[in-house]
Amino acid sequence: MDQRTQVFLLLIFAPFLVLANHQTGGEDVLGLNSLKALWTNTPASWGTPDPCHNGWDGIGCTNARVVTLTLSSMNLTGTLSGDIQQLSELQILDLSYNKGLTGPLPEEIGSLKKLFNIILVGCSFSGLIPPSIGSLQELVFLSLNSNRFNGKIPSSIGNLSKLYWLDLADNNLEGPIPVSNGGEPGLDMLSHCKHFHLGMNELSGQIPPKLFSSNMSLIHVLFERNKLSGSIPSSLGFVKSLEVVRFDSNMLSGSIPVNLNNLTTVSQLLLSNNKLGGPAPDLTGMIHLQYVDLSNNSFDASDVPPWFSTLESLTTLKMESTQLQGEIPAALFSLPNLQTVVLKNNQLNGILDIGTGDNPQLELIDLQNNLISAYNGGYNGTLILVQNPICTGKSLSYCKISNSADVISYETLSKNCVPSSCTSDQLSNQTFKPQKYFGPFYFIGDDYQHFAVETEVPSESKKSSNVGIIVGAAAGGSVLVLILLLVGVYAIRQKRKAKRATDKNNPFGKWDVNKSSGGIPQLKGARSFTFEELMKFSNNFSEVNDVGSGGYGKVYRGTLPTGQLIAIKRAHKESTQGGYEFKTEIELLSRVHHKNLVSLVGFCFDQGEQMLVYEYVANGTLKDSLSGKSGIRLDWTRRLKIVLGAARGISYLHELCDPPIVHRDIKSTNVLLDNSLTAKVADFGLSKTMDDSGRDHVSTQVKGTMGYLDPEYYMTQRLTEKSDVYGFGVLMLELLTARRPIEQGKYIVREICDEELVVMLACEEGKS
Repeated sequence: MDQRTQVFLLLIFAPFLVLANHQTGGEDVLGLNSLKALWTNTPASWGTPDPCHNGWDGIGCTNARVVTLTLSSMNLTGTLSGDIQQLSELQILDLSYNKGLTGPLPEEIGSLKKLFNIILVGCSFSGLIPPSIGSLQELVFLSLNSNRFNGKIPSSIGNLSKLYWLDLADNNLEGPIPVSNGGEPGLDMLSHCKHFHLGMNELSGQIPPKLFSSNMSLIHVLFERNKLSGSIPSSLGFVKSLEVVRFDSNMLSGSIPVNLNNLTTVSQLLLSNNKLGGPAPDLTGMIHLQYVDLSNNSFDASDVPPWFSTLESLTTLKMESTQLQGEIPAALFSLPNLQTVVLKNNQLNGILDIGTGDNPQLELIDLQNNLISAYNGGYNGTLILVQNPICTGKSLSYCKISNSADVISYETLSKNCVPSSCTSDQLSNQTFKPQKYFGPFYFIGDDYQHFAVETEVPSESKKSSNVGIIVGAAAGGSVLVLILLLVGVYAIRQKRKAKRATDKNNPFGKWDVNKSSGGIPQLKGARSFTFEELMKFSNNFSEVNDVGSGGYGKVYRGTLPTGQLIAIKRAHKESTQGGYEFKTEIELLSRVHHKNLVSLVGFCFDQGEQMLVYEYVANGTLKDSLSGKSGIRLDWTRRLKIVLGAARGISYLHELCDPPIVHRDIKSTNVLLDNSLTAKVADFGLSKTMDDSGRDHVSTQVKGTMGYLDPEYYMTQRLTEKSDVYGFGVLMLELLTARRPIEQGKYIVREICDEELVVMLACEEGKS
């Protein structure tokens, strides 16, 4: 082949050669290979040469640069190399729950100036926290809890002006809590931070009064299980945004500040196991208080405070060994949300009157070692009156401490644990999740951009190439341009022709989503997306954004330019409908608006694709929470809230939609939980509508999930709202028992009904 031909072919194929040679940035490759050399159990995909192009697991890229490194719970072992500084575009570092990761956190981490999330919870890193972390000006989330870090908290953390979440709990940190002093920064400078999680360390000294001020945004102050001494600073009362305060298990002394009751938004207050003295605090104004533990302090002897009977949000009251005296007011036990009362080891006396009000939530009343002389009876929960005068010489049930599981344990939990063996409150980052406006910690990258590889500058020797080659190249280039122009004109004409043909069959072709037209249903609050837009929002429908799949298709997480998280349901080819059927469904869904239903954000009907775009619900499915997969603890109050929310959503579909909608697939995976654990019913886009004439029965193909499926609907193929009610009943049984509808060949409805029948027969025999 002569040189002219070679040049001509080079001109034609150069763009393709450029794309073929597209590679991850060299520094990023070096950095990742350095990490890989020090780690074992890295994903198999890390054996390929190009992290971005070959799609290494846990690696997210933008413009051929590594921006996220997320390898949570991968059983990695090894150390973190200082070569991580090579990943200069890194924004998220998540190596959480890899107990085999040990050694120090390298000082070089401070050179990653674009980092905004560092999540290293549940590893075994040790040594000092590098002060260089204070130079990460973009950092929003810092989670180093449940490691083995020691030494002092770096004062440089005070320079992180954008920090929202600071979690250093469950380490071996020591020394004082740093505050600013002259030119030295401190934690008091973190005016935008909402979370101070410093519990379960060896911190000592006083809590600096300067640490708190009225311009702070804190909602959680967790300093439990340290060696802090001195008094609680009155400046704490200036932080009106606080919701959770934990100073329990320290060595604090002195009186509790009188302005503490200014903190009207606090829901949890734990000051137990200290040396606090003076009068017991007046908590009258703290109307949102749910959990109070002031146990094992040295307060002055006093009568039962008035706020015992007035805080209607109270669920748990613990004041053992606090020198309380006098009678317990019966009104305490009538508080509507009360679940646990522990007032043992005091001087409470008189008659115990729990009242006649029926409070099924009240599970435990522990009053052992007091001076109670009489009890009016009527309480069916666990009551402990051991070592009271009423129990002298008696063997009544409340005069014994049961060893059964019915007695709630409130022992101090162990410090060292791993997620598989801990309850949620042992890991500070699991106890209190970020608020809804902070969102889940995932990075959604932009489209992968193909940049041309820079060509080398020709040397002087190359400039003296044959003139014929240059002429040939010019001629070839001219011919190529002419051909491309002709092909381009032809392609444009064909595209226009195809578009006209498509528009004739496209039900959305002339549909203005912002206008209504003569009786034709239109969108309400939803928008039309192009296929390219949804590709961009989901990072090319990447695996890292794949959050699940169902009968309709796969679901991908995405982010709109506004920052709003969305869930994109992309239909399988076999699940797609005709254009006009899809349009009718979109019009219907866009008119469904209720806080207990997942909201439709928009849709895509483009390039043969049918996609539904919903709001993203951060805490996943109810099934995940019931199984423990999500790490969310569902107590009975939360379960009741969830089931009521789901019921309201279903009721809206049945009663207030026009036309009414039957869901057809009520189950725990179709009930999602948002950040406040509000239930949102999902997948009603696969439902059936009913007009008034067909409200009692609708013939249709049977659809649903075994275990939740209404037997009558299955047998007769006649669908009514009662079919949803049946599925909802199975869902309630699942909530009550935490058992799956069909488990080990047993059907939960039959099992529960059989047990109920046995009880009924036993009762009938007893009567006879």
